[in-house]
Amino acid sequence: MRKMLRSAVSLILLSLTLVHFSYASQKPYIILVSFDGFRWDYLHRGLTPNLERMQRNGVAALSLQPVFPTKTFPNHLAIITGMYPENHGIIFNRFRDPFSGKTYSLGDASAVRDPRWYLGEAFWETAERQGIVCASYFWPGSEMRPDYRHPTFFEKYEHNRPYEIRVDGVLKWLQLPEAERPHFITLYFDAVDSKAHQYGTRAAETDSAIARVDRMLGRLIAGLEKLGMLNQVNIIAVSDHGMMDTSPRRVIYIDRILGDTPFEFQQRGPVMMVQPKPGYRDEALRKLRAAEKHFRAFAREDVPAYWHFSQHPFISEIVVVAEPGWLLQLSGEKVRGKATHGWDNHTINMHGIFVAMGPNFKKSYRTGTLRNIDIYPLLCKIMGIKPRQNIDGKLERIAFILR
Repeated sequence: MRKMLRSAVSLILLSLTLVHFSYASQKPYIILVSFDGFRWDYLHRGLTPNLERMQRNGVAALSLQPVFPTKTFPNHLAIITGMYPENHGIIFNRFRDPFSGKTYSLGDASAVRDPRWYLGEAFWETAERQGIVCASYFWPGSEMRPDYRHPTFFEKYEHNRPYEIRVDGVLKWLQLPEAERPHFITLYFDAVDSKAHQYGTRAAETDSAIARVDRMLGRLIAGLEKLGMLNQVNIIAVSDHGMMDTSPRRVIYIDRILGDTPFEFQQRGPVMMVQPKPGYRDEALRKLRAAEKHFRAFAREDVPAYWHFSQHPFISEIVVVAEPGWLLQLSGEKVRGKATHGWDNHTINMHGIFVAMGPNFKKSYRTGTLRNIDIYPLLCKIMGIKPRQNIDGKLERIAFILR
């Protein structure tokens, strides 16, 4: 009798194991690739044969609309959480908690790993909790503590790590035993953003960066083909924002406008947060509004609803937004670089790209502008898992691109 029971238990365990491996083999694969600062129209320069291949064999949007402000960390978190910055918590690349005095900065490894700043749930958290192994070869927020808040596999950000090593690292993860292998992977490249900041959007150096990141996409596709996995993997290429050229002739000096009104500020460039000293808020607003030319000044509670940038407590009492192409600075400061981003997310040159190819996407399909906050629910739909219910993204605005 005992022998029969042992045999029955063994058969049940074997069946469960086979079911597990069968399910693992059926789960979709997604590689989400970010090309930082890749403006929507860079696709039309004749420099991107691999992105063009993806467009022919998959889905291409006219553009990908970022969230406001159109900065790197706020938008990478919007993509991966499906939330606006006022809700996911990362309102700028650098900002201060006025209550504790602590500062979040993209260049501070301790800060970017501190979970206190991140109010949203990243897709890898949602997926891992529902049994999907995830990995990240760089993505803002992917290094955060504690362990359950980052992917199973992740790399600590190293700005100068060769791009070939990054791609090969992703391919190595896909060669792990099937039960250990990640089914969702992120990959990040900065070159297009970095070169455009330094040289401008029309520079030869920027074109070279566009071609370079496209070659890395080609390396990824070739690697998947070699592994016999290309037909199993969904590749989604996105960018966090676009880019616009600047000029030292298009600068507004906020301190000259405010004069002797005492204030503190955060950020320069397209957007500035102004915090007047106690009792000076109305005076500062009056001066700024009287001088409005090529910019607008808003009390925090009056920031236009379509920007979704008024509810977070770290947003200063006054938000000043420059007209696209204009910059907000203090007198005596020089304009750095030749292009930047951060302006109104409805400005087309602030838009990025969305190109996707794989078994879950339609083929040779063109659509209009998509919103980056809708990518999180799209990922959940592809993976067959339940999304968080407090997100801002909506599946119905993007699900039509799926087969």
